Amino acid sequence: MRNANQILEDKGRQVFAVTPETPVLDVIRLMAEHRIGAVLVMQGQALVGIASERDYARKVILQGRSSKDTPVSAIMTSPVLCVSPEDTAATCMGLMTQRHIRHLPVREGERIVGVISIGDLVKAVIEDQQLEIAQLQQYIAG
Repeated sequence: MRNANQILEDKGRQVFAVTPETPVLDVIRLMAEHRIGAVLVMQGQALVGIASERDYARKVILQGRSSKDTPVSAIMTSPVLCVSPEDTAATCMGLMTQRHIRHLPVREGERIVGVISIGDLVKAVIEDQQLEIAQLQQYIAG
């Protein structure tokens, strides 16, 4: 089974981040532009939160806040659950299921090296299963 580092090697390590003062409207624009569901909230090199489409729906739309006037710090989730590059896809999926989250930053020491989504994990698991099936078919045929 793949680990977080291997999944990041396949998908890329680009991290989208904003500062706590960034207006929510700009955060939503960033997510739309890059077709992502969450962005990290960083204070310098420190991870202070994560803001997702779910945070936006629940903490801006449903509460009648202004996207233009609300800083992302008012809606972000904090503290942020992170995984290490060595954590397996199964570990990551378990954490996501248990905590009802869809994005996991990958932290190496104090540095964020990428973000894994539930979609990235599903893709990796399917590819691993397809490889295993092909190997078993070869074994049976051979």
